[in-house]
Amino acid sequence: MTFDFAKYANGVDLYFIIDMVVLLTVFAIMLSFFIYKRNMKVFFLLILGAVLDILVNVLSELLGGKLAIAKYVMHFVVIFDIVAACVVYQNDLKNLFQKVSTAKGFETHNSDDELRDATAEILTACQDMAKNDVGAIIIIDTAGDIHDNILDTGTRLNATLSAPLFESIFNTKAPLHDGAVIVRGNKIIAAGCFLTLTQRNVNKEMGTRHRAAIGITEDTDVLSIVVSEETGIISVVKHGEIKRYMTMDKLKDEIEEAYGISPTAIALREAHANRRIGKIRRNGRFK
Repeated sequence: MTFDFAKYANGVDLYFIIDMVVLLTVFAIMLSFFIYKRNMKVFFLLILGAVLDILVNVLSELLGGKLAIAKYVMHFVVIFDIVAACVVYQNDLKNLFQKVSTAKGFETHNSDDELRDATAEILTACQDMAKNDVGAIIIIDTAGDIHDNILDTGTRLNATLSAPLFESIFNTKAPLHDGAVIVRGNKIIAAGCFLTLTQRNVNKEMGTRHRAAIGITEDTDVLSIVVSEETGIISVVKHGEIKRYMTMDKLKDEIEEAYGISPTAIALREAHANRRIGKIRRNGRFK
């Protein structure tokens, strides 16, 4: 007995399958985005609007094309929801289009040893500045999320980072000390950059630097390090969440995780490499 594929295919609505694939793909992308942004309320509102729109359309068809006004109202509600979501997440969309327009995001080409040296320099700088009550904000941008519109507010340096350079930049008599330093790999890309402040209510003990550090992490995948000039307390911020009273060991862990050189990250990288080698061997590409 042979399988008649043509006969089977004729019984399947290929357009329905394509519709389902597109729908599920869009659903998965939206779900992933809102989980990442930790704002499921907006996601559920969008889904609710879409479901109600579908139900009204189905009901209209069952009633012979009636409920025309209800259909138009629901179409308007869906469009309004989409536009509102675009306005709320305009910075994320802008970053996405900027990455697409440049074909790929920023990629670091530093070795693990270079990144470990960079980590040590950042730790030394933060420790020294905390002891001397020197305020600082350092942004570690490993994914290239900080774009020209922010970098251009400061001064481009593209200099190999070091503790003395950080301390020189944040010296209160230096012209760039009020802004943020942007770090990629083992380079200081720019200094004196101005960041958008968070609109959330924060602890009254935290000043402009803390608000800027929180604000930039709400829109980008970066690690912000803040040294308070009033208290010497070191804080880190990621995805809008701030951790205060960082010890040097904890700060080291945060920086290494951001750089992808933490023990866990290295173990995962090695496991992935071993799986690839194993797959190549099984396919007989080398013996």
